[in-house]
Formats: sequence, structure tokens, C-alpha cells
Amino acid sequence: MIDNKFIYTARKYFMYFMMYALVGWLYEVFLEVVIYKWGFSNRGVLFGPYLPIYGFGAIIFIFFFYKFSKKKQALLKKIASIFIVFLGCALVATIMELVTSYALELITGSWPWQTYTDYKYNFQGRIAMSPSIRFGLGGVFFIYVLQPIFVKIVDSLSKKSLKVLSTILFIIVFIDFLTRITL
Repeated sequence: MIDNKFIYTARKYFMYFMMYALVGWLYEVFLEVVIYKWGFSNRGVLFGPYLPIYGFGAIIFIFFFYKFSKKKQALLKKIASIFIVFLGCALVATIMELVTSYALELITGSWPWQTYTDYKYNFQGRIAMSPSIRFGLGGVFFIYVLQPIFVKIVDSLSKKSLKVLSTILFIIVFIDFLTRITL
């Protein structure tokens, strides 16, 4: 039988996943509506207001880089840590974006960010330098600003509330995924 502590931890990380997936969706919609003025469209590959790629990316960022934000360090070492987190997050997100573009093309015939061909430095319209830099900056924001807030929010939930909320969200996303792949 699976350890209760493992299940509790998995539920917490699923909540972080969902929070970042929602933040990613909000960020993408903000870019589309406010910055580029293209008008609103659902930026995700699923129907709900969440982008799983941001959730997966954030979980990877947490596993590899969150420890840097928790260390008490002298100013120069702290700046170096932030730079390492920036580079690491930019690299991880860029690799994820490249792999995801191939997977989405295989599954759906395209990928949502084909506009990368408009960027000066891009590879096949799948990855580009400008978004990679933004992902690095976003990763620093996730690790140093959002994650401590999200930890407090999730830790404030009772075990029962966490169980119910994470289960409901999982069912919603699972149904959304099944609906998407069958249409």
C-alpha cells in the first residue's frame, strides 16, 4: 500500500501544478490581449483555464531550484543563486517547449506558439530566445515569489480539504484531457 505521507505530498504538488498551470494561462492570455492586442482566445490545448506545460515546468523548477531560494546566503552568493536559477529555468523551459511542440504536433497536428517564427532567433518556430529569457525570469519569479506564497496557501488547507480539492481538480483536468484527445 502507498504511504499516506507520499499521497499527501503528491496532493500538495498537484495543487502547485494546478496553481502554476492557471498562472501560466493568465500570463498567456495577458500577453495575447494586453501586450500583443490579438484579442482573447483560450491559449491552452485543453478546454479549461490552465496550461499544463506551466504546471509541469514549475514542478521541475521546484524540484531542481527551490532549494536555492531557501538558503541563507551572503549577497553575492544570493545574486549568483538567482542567476543559476534564471539559467536553469530558461534551459529547462526551453527544452520542455521544444519537446512539447513535437508531441503536440504529433497529437494535434500543430502547436500553439508557431508565432515564434516571427522572432529573430528561433529554431523551427518551436523555441526562441526571447521566450526563453522570459521563462528564465518567470522561473525566478515562480521560485522566489510565488512558491513561498503557494506553500502557505496549500499548507493552510486541512488534510481533508486538500484531499477533496485536489481530487475534484484532478477529475476535471482528467475529463478535460479525455475530451480533448477524443475530439
